[in-house]
Amino acid sequence: MSGATHRATPPLPPPAAGTTTRRTLLRGLAGAAGAGLTGAALSGCSSPKDVARASTSDPWRQFAGTTLNFISENTAPTAAIAANLAPFAELTGIRVNIVTLELTALVQKVALDLASGQSQYQVIYADPYQVLAPYSKGLVDLRELAADSSVPHLSGGFGDFIPTQLEAAGKFQNDHKVFALPYDCPTMIWHYRKDLFDKHHDAMSNDLGFDPTPSSNTTWNQYAAIAKWFNDKTDDIPYGTGHQAKQHDSLMCDFSNVLWSYGGDYFDNGKAVGSLGTTDPGRCRLGSDEAAEAAAFYNRLLASADPASRTWDWDGVGAAFRAGRIAMCPNWHEFAASNEATMPGKVGYARLPKGPARSASHYGGTGIGISANTLPNERRAAWLFAVWATAPRTQLANLKSKAGGGTPTRTSVYELPEVRKAEKRPSAMPNMLTANAVNEAWKPANIGLRPKIPMWNECDTAIYTQLSRMLLGDAGPAQAMRDTADRIDRIVARGWVS
Repeated sequence: MSGATHRATPPLPPPAAGTTTRRTLLRGLAGAAGAGLTGAALSGCSSPKDVARASTSDPWRQFAGTTLNFISENTAPTAAIAANLAPFAELTGIRVNIVTLELTALVQKVALDLASGQSQYQVIYADPYQVLAPYSKGLVDLRELAADSSVPHLSGGFGDFIPTQLEAAGKFQNDHKVFALPYDCPTMIWHYRKDLFDKHHDAMSNDLGFDPTPSSNTTWNQYAAIAKWFNDKTDDIPYGTGHQAKQHDSLMCDFSNVLWSYGGDYFDNGKAVGSLGTTDPGRCRLGSDEAAEAAAFYNRLLASADPASRTWDWDGVGAAFRAGRIAMCPNWHEFAASNEATMPGKVGYARLPKGPARSASHYGGTGIGISANTLPNERRAAWLFAVWATAPRTQLANLKSKAGGGTPTRTSVYELPEVRKAEKRPSAMPNMLTANAVNEAWKPANIGLRPKIPMWNECDTAIYTQLSRMLLGDAGPAQAMRDTADRIDRIVARGWVS
């Protein structure tokens, strides 16, 4: 999330003819990763040596001289931490090498490392859907380390993390185990040009017959009407709305907000499947009337959006918004810092509109975990970094960082007076301008959670492929949903063994 954006994920080049595809590679490695936990090093290398543990009264210094490797997606919190590792080195004497990659490449490297039975990367950015769900057996249960009296405790305990985030980013199937500490929390909210909404408020209100100011009562139908009003009634801006509707993970994210708000979902018990997760979610629900209605609305909405939306992911729509092409868009809340740098004081933030069932804001957060291939002392050294990287003091420093910086996953950070002050302009922590919107979005009734299942990556591809067909006019909304459901059912029916 460099520059306080969600995820910068340029596409990887296609595999050369005759090479193993990513999907085949990761699926084939799942069983190997589990086998690696027994201590069988598949590479045939000699047994690794544990790091040294010093005799010292300072629990933070007992692994001084150790080097750890942290593999992360290129995100805002990691950019901030990478720019300010000196405090951790001074506190512990531990050196941390940070490797940042696009998510697809990260998943490949993590899968290979877990399968090797060794731990090139001791600390892992554990994406809930592509790392945690398929490879939870390759991660340490952090509750064991939290209970270890020989190492520093987790400041504030697990209870200081926002509850919905701890479940979604930290757990898999078992509520009594924590495999990752919530590390970042990008969430989709409504970004809008407050200056233009204020300028045209009375005219919009008279023409549309409702108050256009974004609020908890605004509906998706009203959002669409506002977008069309900007298209037709003003020359201040080319288009009313824009979307991350490229044939890409971003399209699934954008559509899901509407799907959930219409009462649709990917599987039965969607909240449970999205929070704790499962290996057997049952039949796909995209063939439902609610899903068809959501798809039909989304198709109509995109028909009046900036046509370039079908070429944009989250970075693209964020850049278009900052360039003055569109009056509003759904996007990850951590784009606020970039918005404020480009258009200070001109942007407003709100929870996403509601549909017939509810408002739903897509949560895309991730935690950091520790490889279960680590040896005892190495594991404890990695714990020190995980504790420090998610500590309230570090999260506050990230908020202030000029190099990056996400938004906190700790309740206690939001309660600090200086953080509360930053929720209003002028703000030294611009991402905090979204605090009211995201705190509403994170409530259990409003949070949108994609399915946390180990085969999600294939399902995701099926979703955005069929949605792209719909947006191009090659399939009607109901047919696109039925075709997606059929494909997902075939994927899930294969099961998952790890």
